[in-house]
Amino acid sequence: MRGGTNRRKEVVAVLPAAGRSLRLMPLPCSKEILPVGLMAMAGLQGARLRVVSHYLLECLQKADIRKAYIVIRQGKWDIPAYWGSGGMLGMNLAYMVIEGSSGPPDTIDRAYPFVKDKIVAFGFPDIILRPKKVFAKLLDQLNCSGSDVVLALFPAHDARAMDMVDIDAALRVRAIHLKPRVTRLRYAWLCAVWTPVFTDFLHQFLRRVKHGGKTRVVGNRKVDAQGDIPVGVVLKAAVKAKLKVDGVTFSTGRYIDIGTPQALPVIRRFLSHSRPSCLTVK
Repeated sequence: MRGGTNRRKEVVAVLPAAGRSLRLMPLPCSKEILPVGLMAMAGLQGARLRVVSHYLLECLQKADIRKAYIVIRQGKWDIPAYWGSGGMLGMNLAYMVIEGSSGPPDTIDRAYPFVKDKIVAFGFPDIILRPKKVFAKLLDQLNCSGSDVVLALFPAHDARAMDMVDIDAALRVRAIHLKPRVTRLRYAWLCAVWTPVFTDFLHQFLRRVKHGGKTRVVGNRKVDAQGDIPVGVVLKAAVKAKLKVDGVTFSTGRYIDIGTPQALPVIRRFLSHSRPSCLTVK
């Protein structure tokens, strides 16, 4: 059974942090280490600042994922300077430095030689998710379903800004719609886990793009404001190629994307759980 095989594979996280954060410019630091909350630290009195990527890393910890590759671009040295080798988190962090990227799939693919035979946990380090056990639930589903990809599905507050996911009664993904202008779909995907089958699919997809194929996915500002290739494009292609893509729904899940100035004023409310509804701002 494929699920049993998956259970024996090592799980590692791959986090893209190579973006330029143009929507938040000017910034005094990389967006991924922007302080957004407070935390207590052992041995220290009083609260200390908590940066945005801490929340995603915390979700990975809850799933017993202890190894992560963070892919950064030249100049974002403040990220490894802050996190170091991961001792603050009880994790093992490694960094890959790239000069440029055509989008998050390209950024992820730079870790291909290190993760091609492993289970990959993927999330965006500028999105805060609740519940904290989101990756634990995704891995449980991957281990028992024999899927190639399992997506975390959250109620979308604005479908026009999200990749909306069409699922059947068994939570098998039938289609992915990229930022549809009109839809009756409820759920968008926010993070994922996948097997080497999808890691290789993504790798081959990008090879075809770089050799002149699939030119419509490059520079398409209808699905990405900067013209980058989004991860949703690759997931959509995987569904069409009949890879087994499942979802886990988090009907009361909450999330916030801190990638715009409009999000910053509502972060405190989100973290205090004063409102149960989604507070993502695009």
